[in-house]
Amino acid sequence: MHELSITRNIVAIVSEHARGRRVRALQLRIGALSGIDVPAVRACYALCVEGTPLDGSRLDVEEVPGAARCRGCAAEIPLSAPLGVCPCERRALLDRTSGDELLIASMEVEDV
Repeated sequence: MHELSITRNIVAIVSEHARGRRVRALQLRIGALSGIDVPAVRACYALCVEGTPLDGSRLDVEEVPGAARCRGCAAEIPLSAPLGVCPCERRALLDRTSGDELLIASMEVEDV
């Protein structure tokens, strides 16, 4: 389960940026095509924050749907899998525009 190591790294990065302050909330953006299992991240989070500035914090996850732009007709199409085909029938390549991200969107920390 790579979600455990991903979550550990997120907690380490946020702890460093908190600079000793307690973190109240953390918001992540995880793409539907990223290969990351959001329920697994939520389960790992509770374990990974113990004894850190994030202990007791709230985790909010925004799941970002997959999307791509067709090089043939420039249409924006939804993607539910890493590869897709545009309905324009030009069989042009698609450029993914969202869905593969893993971002620390924001964190809420206590005032010093």
